[in-house]
Amino acid sequence: MELEILSKIKVVLIHTTHPGNIGAAARAMKTMGLTQLRLVTPRYFPHDEATARAAGAIDILDSTQVYATFAEAIADCGLVLGVSARLRTIAWPQWDARGAGRHIIAAAQNAQVALVFGSERVGLSNEEIDRCHGLVQIPANSEYASLNLAAAVQVLTYELRVAALAAVGVEATARPEHVPADAQDVERFYEHLRQTLVDVEFLDPENPRQLMRRVRRLFNRALPDTMELNILRGILAAVDAKNAKAR
Repeated sequence: MELEILSKIKVVLIHTTHPGNIGAAARAMKTMGLTQLRLVTPRYFPHDEATARAAGAIDILDSTQVYATFAEAIADCGLVLGVSARLRTIAWPQWDARGAGRHIIAAAQNAQVALVFGSERVGLSNEEIDRCHGLVQIPANSEYASLNLAAAVQVLTYELRVAALAAVGVEATARPEHVPADAQDVERFYEHLRQTLVDVEFLDPENPRQLMRRVRRLFNRALPDTMELNILRGILAAVDAKNAKAR
């Protein structure tokens, strides 16, 4: 591969409704040197229109992986960034397209990365954003910010290529000090934490408010590695044991 680091970046499209957008996204990726396309429950795929719009990027479509859930699609990724044009009630860490390109390339030195795009009609849901470490916004015209899905993929993959070219010659450390834990391990931690908070009656499952979303934001900023996550799980296990003895 021309820029090897780009192979560690996965473009994830969720609930894509128009097959032509999948093909056009594949073409946009190939022009910028990315090869890893993942789809979550697309309405139509494979499809003749996706093939037609892909033009010379049929190899990207042929290697595309399809998943039943978003969680499965990002399970092996240490950094997950969602592309969203809407601001949220609870502010998530946020980058513009250029800043996101630099951030992703730096993270890809040590971890697999997912760049996530929601459906054409509604974008990313709050539940999908909960699984992202941060959000990416394309600084479009505020009076008309609507951008076609494939066009958004083109803008972001261009910025990734620019950042990767700028990073050529910068070597990753032989033994990286910080490798973020995979998304599937982080989700296990969140579920363990939620259950422990319920058990000690800190979290009311009938009225959770925004507690777990704010907790996710806190740990998403920290990007804990596997050892740190194991320490946190160990603390929770100790609390669980103490709580069980007190019953």
